[in-house]
Amino acid sequence: MSGLSNSIENFLKELLKEEGGLIEFGRNDLAIRFDCAPSQINYVLKTRFTPAQGYFIESRRGGSGYIKIIKADIDEDTVFKDLLDKSIGDRITKNKAQDIIKELYNDELISKNEALLMIHATEDYALSNVSMDLKNYVRSDILKNMLLVFLR
Repeated sequence: MSGLSNSIENFLKELLKEEGGLIEFGRNDLAIRFDCAPSQINYVLKTRFTPAQGYFIESRRGGSGYIKIIKADIDEDTVFKDLLDKSIGDRITKNKAQDIIKELYNDELISKNEALLMIHATEDYALSNVSMDLKNYVRSDILKNMLLVFLR
């Protein structure tokens, strides 16, 4: 199974290189190409194209559904790579998230509007339908994905 996952991952990464860091495709089309279940495509996307690795994934299900992968231009030595890996991690509190956002704004790495959007998106009231034990995990995912979009 990992051989198939590696093949799918390599195929998508090669496409990303050829297309300048942005690709869009049908999940079922890719599953047919690799003669696998669509759930195998989901597995590869969730484990090998994560925000911490510099990828943003947009997905729409249904008949006209698609998957879009965006590779952020994150150099291994950038502040953002360090921020995604070490400062944010897999979970983050509201206060720590807001401290990071304010620091990014003060350092002029994000605009005022981007900072406000990020602060509001990571507030507890924005996560009111998320259980308490998952809020900090969801907040981390939101923050990392927003940073990747703003870096693009």
